[in-house]
Amino acid sequence: MGRGTPREGTHLMAIDIAMHERLARELLSSHYLLIGEDRVTRTSSDRFAHVNPATGKVQADVVMAGPEEVDRAVASAVAAQKVWWSWRPDERRNALWRLASLVRADGDEVATVMALEAGIPMSMAAGLPRRAGDYLEYYAGFADKIEGQVIPIFPEQAFDYTLPEPYGVVAAISTWNGGISSLSRKGGAALAAGNAVVVKAMELAPFSAVRFGELALRAGLPPGLVNVIVGGADAGAALVRHPDVRKVSFTGGVETARKILATAAESITPVVLELGGKSGSIVFADADLEAASRFSGATPMGLAGQACVSPSRLIVHESVHDQVVERATAVTRALPLGDPLDAATVVGPVVSEAQYDRILGMIARARQSGHGHVVTGGAAATADFGDGFFIEPTIFDGLASEDYIAQEEVFGPVLSIITFSDEDEAIALANDTRYGLAGYIHTGNLQRAHRVAAQLDAGYISVNGFAALPASAPFGGNKLSGIGKEGGRAGLDEFLRLKNVYIPL
Repeated sequence: MGRGTPREGTHLMAIDIAMHERLARELLSSHYLLIGEDRVTRTSSDRFAHVNPATGKVQADVVMAGPEEVDRAVASAVAAQKVWWSWRPDERRNALWRLASLVRADGDEVATVMALEAGIPMSMAAGLPRRAGDYLEYYAGFADKIEGQVIPIFPEQAFDYTLPEPYGVVAAISTWNGGISSLSRKGGAALAAGNAVVVKAMELAPFSAVRFGELALRAGLPPGLVNVIVGGADAGAALVRHPDVRKVSFTGGVETARKILATAAESITPVVLELGGKSGSIVFADADLEAASRFSGATPMGLAGQACVSPSRLIVHESVHDQVVERATAVTRALPLGDPLDAATVVGPVVSEAQYDRILGMIARARQSGHGHVVTGGAAATADFGDGFFIEPTIFDGLASEDYIAQEEVFGPVLSIITFSDEDEAIALANDTRYGLAGYIHTGNLQRAHRVAAQLDAGYISVNGFAALPASAPFGGNKLSGIGKEGGRAGLDEFLRLKNVYIPL
């Protein structure tokens, strides 16, 4: 693994390795799978040595699930779902409210766990438990308001109506970067709809997922309603293939999604897929250039660029290109880089050595292509703070839309800059990817904002900034960015199926 020295001007937040080790002993020392009320420490699969991405050191021994544990978890969920569905709707509502309250109360420790397990900076991790509470409270409010519909039939003498019902057992396959917020968005909707959930967490971020399951037990949800297993591709395939799993909700990458779809097709199991993106951020000449530059220099680098909605393609009008690039570059260079446990850190490490090597490989390939040039960054950055997986925030300028680095999802702190000359070209460039998750528009013209938003092929559009969507808003992408929605009423409907009842009178 290569190591580099940050460029002059980079703001380094030194790693406090002793603090990392102490917190790991306190918060991550005992790991297990949660199946029903059982804390399972002996399984049919190998263990995984979990590495702290900020230090590069092993910090915990992770229990991994095999086929036997998948079967146990699903059986536990089947039994618990029957109990859960027998509860009155207001009882289910109140239980989810209790869970939301516990998640909020546990917020500081949960945030620290996410910083240790995945390198999520505390400046971001601290807000994720609050987001989780928002989702759980929002969906709790639906638990006693799920209603069918009477279908008018006239003049025939009959009564026809619909019954919204849960699927039964939902497999929630989570990724590492959303932590407890992502689990609450999936789990809150599925549970409010009356389902049980088997969470399959990644081995890179298992600790916050198990903590979510423990909080569900403390909130008084039936044991087994939220089971948490940890595993790799084999465990995921066994879960998707299981005959008692009636729906799958997955967040992650395209290649894994293809495998899930192929496996789910065997039993025609429906899926929700929340995948990646290569989202364009269009800066028109009439935009607030100072605000647009701050956005362009900082937002793609948050969470070290490991966010599906990252505005990683900056599409800027040729007349303001130089101003925007100069200002955005200054913002990027000033971002504090380093220890995720330091509240001042904005850019932490990437999640694993494999990701670190892959991202640096993509940067090297782009450099060697002869297309565009590096404005800032472009190297590893771990000089004075151990063996963590840090990469300098990197900006490529002078690119064409078809260039490799401008087309592929890097999932790292890399911004690609492309210029345009008119509105039609800007829209075409923004849509010129296989993905369709998000789109960003910077303009002072409200008519243009509406006009361009209507033409962008993406599921989420943000104008003049980035807003964390409320729990009531639906989220999901087009094209390779996914199928279905999470969040909002649309996210609840993903976990309900309609039964029609016809009664002649």
